[in-house]
Amino acid sequence: MNLPDILSLEHHGPDTWMGRGPRYPWGGLYGGQIVAQALKAAAHTVPDRYKVNSLHAYFIRGGDQDAPVRYEVDRLRDGRSFATRAVVARQAVGAILNLSASFHAEEHETDEADVPMPAVPRPDTLADDTWSKAFDRRLVPSDEIGRESAWARASSALPDRHIDHAAAVAYLSDDFPTGAAVRLHPFARSHGGWQDGMFMTASLDHSIWFHRELAADGWHLHDVVCHQLRGARALTRGRVYDQAGNLCATFAQEVLLRVSRTWLDRREPPDEMA
Repeated sequence: MNLPDILSLEHHGPDTWMGRGPRYPWGGLYGGQIVAQALKAAAHTVPDRYKVNSLHAYFIRGGDQDAPVRYEVDRLRDGRSFATRAVVARQAVGAILNLSASFHAEEHETDEADVPMPAVPRPDTLADDTWSKAFDRRLVPSDEIGRESAWARASSALPDRHIDHAAAVAYLSDDFPTGAAVRLHPFARSHGGWQDGMFMTASLDHSIWFHRELAADGWHLHDVVCHQLRGARALTRGRVYDQAGNLCATFAQEVLLRVSRTWLDRREPPDEMA
């Protein structure tokens, strides 16, 4: 299933849309899909002169990949410069995501940034290691603690609309925060890195600020750092750069990260006194 198909929605009544997705390797729904589809639903209710400038989403519960998702949009405000929308994503179990999005009528003022793109290998020099046919992903090799960088792009052409590319960034940006958090986790470091089944992970919330238009079917660098890991929660911050080094978006995510009891039980020595 390609990314344009994943992001497509069906109108299902006043300010309501339905979305579906592919089957994912781990079962359940991919958080980036729900955020991206919720953003698309919100955009359907906004005049074309507005472009998304930010979103803030909370993951409420896991979703069922075998059932459609219903997106209900609340038109909170339409102003001269900004429009605000709230979206609730629902399945039979109840709400699975709550999202707020802000849309801005573009103003041509200053364009400055003081966060240069890190020096990393170009995508054409790296091996593809994606887990989905929807996008290409090339991780940047690094032993740096608490940081994960990767080039990513939609694997098929996206429609020539701002919202489709912004939604694709929302989809892609959910892929990397967990990796950055695991790189900071002392348990993973003491065992030589992330191993299958080592952690139970989930996205708790996700925010994105869009700084400029971008073409998400071209390569962009997602550079993610884990700033804080305490208890089972990790706070990450990511930046998205185009190949020219322009900062296109900034995102933040809090990740739930627990060492798997099942993984520990498989590796604990037997009790000789039993």
